[in-house]
Amino acid sequence: MELEHKFCRIGAEVTVTEEAGIEGYASFFGACDQGGDLVAPGAYGASLKRLGEEGRGVKMLWQHDPAQPIGIWDEVREDERGLYVRGRLLDSVARGREAKALIAAGAIDGLSIGYRTLRATKDDKGRRLLKELELWEVSLVTFPMLPSARVAAKGDSPEEAMMRELAQALEGARLDLAGEGRAPQQTGSSE
Repeated sequence: MELEHKFCRIGAEVTVTEEAGIEGYASFFGACDQGGDLVAPGAYGASLKRLGEEGRGVKMLWQHDPAQPIGIWDEVREDERGLYVRGRLLDSVARGREAKALIAAGAIDGLSIGYRTLRATKDDKGRRLLKELELWEVSLVTFPMLPSARVAAKGDSPEEAMMRELAQALEGARLDLAGEGRAPQQTGSSE
């Protein structure tokens, strides 16, 4: 079974502090991605429980590369909106320092989850409803596809954050009117 990825844009929903802390949403429930997948509430629960029981955590990677961990996720949990993450980039790791600088400059603006689908069904529109996922990692990535779950550097002004949110809302409305549905995430076996 191949590892799949879902991409999230960093921004209003995820923040990075000067101390290299990062928190926000890596995935939203019920958001249809470009591959026609929707993540069901509770899809991550069993995986997160298993990881906790085994004393393991979800890895923070750079561009899904298992050879490049760049930080630690101190908290990964589901809530009513989706998959919430809180962690810190490691300044003692060169790529962690680079990631912090790239986020601050706006060159990196995405999160992506790496997972395996354990249980899924199809709805009447042919979309895959992901009911149980085995979560492996949450990466910082260059090319995200989920505009509603973005990370912003701490220095973003309230006006910049508001304009970003407005642009996201307008793009979502445009896609809805075009009959494309929202395309906030992308599923695929590779980047």
